[in-house]
Amino acid sequence: QLQLVESGGGLVQPGGSLRLSCVVSGATLDYHAIGWFRQAPGKEREEVSCITTGDGSAYYGETVRDRFTISRDMLRNTAYLHMNNLKPEDTGVYYCAAVKPGYVCWNYEYDYWGQGTQVTVSS
Repeated sequence: QLQLVESGGGLVQPGGSLRLSCVVSGATLDYHAIGWFRQAPGKEREEVSCITTGDGSAYYGETVRDRFTISRDMLRNTAYLHMNNLKPEDTGVYYCAAVKPGYVCWNYEYDYWGQGTQVTVSS
């Protein structure tokens, strides 16, 4: 069964950077798109970024475009979310999710979810 485990969250000052990792087991990234989502207290879950299978097309939400970068390491079966110039409004629990076949990833229904990792941006 496919499982996802996020890590890399923490407390960072505004303007700082973090890299989140999503380790996938039980399946490969060759056949699954990966999405990153976040949820702040009292707010709905927001899609942040995703990356497809095949050519690895990447997509970003408007609030993170030009600051966040999604990537994947096929050998390590791991996806990453590189977050730069973090803002207090980026605070929330970040989840990675997977879906098959993965040719489409943005605004798509995902089948598998990790437990999340907390990101707090505060001075």
